[in-house]
Amino acid sequence: MFTSEQQLEDRLATPSADLVADMGRLDGDLVVLGAGGKMGPSLVRLARRALDAAGRGSARVYAVSRWSDEAAAKALTEQGVDVVRHDLMDGDDLAGLPDAANVVFMVGAKFGTSAAPYQAWAVNAALPAAVARRYRDSAIAAFSTGNVYPLVDVASGGSAEEDRPDPVGEYAMSCLGRERVFEHAAAAYGTRVAILRLNYAVDLRYGVVADIAAALAAGEPVDVTTGHVNVVWQGYANEVALRALRHARAPEAFTLNLTGPETASVRRTATRLAAALGVEATFTGRESGTALLNDASRCHGLFGYPDVPLDTLIAWQADWISRGLPLSGKPTKFAVRDGRF
Repeated sequence: MFTSEQQLEDRLATPSADLVADMGRLDGDLVVLGAGGKMGPSLVRLARRALDAAGRGSARVYAVSRWSDEAAAKALTEQGVDVVRHDLMDGDDLAGLPDAANVVFMVGAKFGTSAAPYQAWAVNAALPAAVARRYRDSAIAAFSTGNVYPLVDVASGGSAEEDRPDPVGEYAMSCLGRERVFEHAAAAYGTRVAILRLNYAVDLRYGVVADIAAALAAGEPVDVTTGHVNVVWQGYANEVALRALRHARAPEAFTLNLTGPETASVRRTATRLAAALGVEATFTGRESGTALLNDASRCHGLFGYPDVPLDTLIAWQADWISRGLPLSGKPTKFAVRDGRF
């Protein structure tokens, strides 16, 4: 359990022995583009600690963002991360970005894009083209999303990497565009690329489990129309992103589903959270037979199972809410079924 955000941050930034070993085998520096988002600060801290533990303290970790949160930027600087202030959407000249042999691409636009779909395409597809040209000689691990798949039968086990993408809505289509742009770089430039189709990271301040717990604590009904989800501990997702750099390849990009092993019932998760919170769970809607689900067997075979299972995430989340610890205020909107965010 955690009694403060600092304890949570420390846990998220504690590297496993496997990550330390893999970071020790990487050559060169690391640049993280979009490092100011929900997952970025913990990823760069994790990378910095893993490199230090691997005896590669001279390797630099560059965290690139606009950095509207000055406190976050200052904290990273104090921990040995090179903070780079750059608006990646301010023109297409990325020459001023630091050189690095390894790149993690975390930039994305989702919420609000249904009203301005051009923004989704500019951020999710056009920007990656410029990044791929700038870092054509680097290894790139690019975050994507499970939204590139269609909704599938909840008994199917989820979409696998070999399944045909069939995105619903312009956000998801633009994310598939991002993948295609990086795939083009792998084929045309020989850029080594790994594409990570992430489904619902959780870090207690945000995520599907936090959304459900917050609704219960507020006395609101939980919508079970989308009745099943995949979730994964953010620390594991960040580790996989960093370790995937060693699997980046060309001319065919390496594609990986990144999520937990469970097909989690929203109703059961809410019931368990409610019991831990000492409240009554109420529901709205009726479970559909389909949901956005990914089969991450390939990921677990390469990198092992997430070190924090769903049972633990539920217990941690209930305790976090009970203590009145902060939430990000950025809901996942996991119940959305028409692709309009």
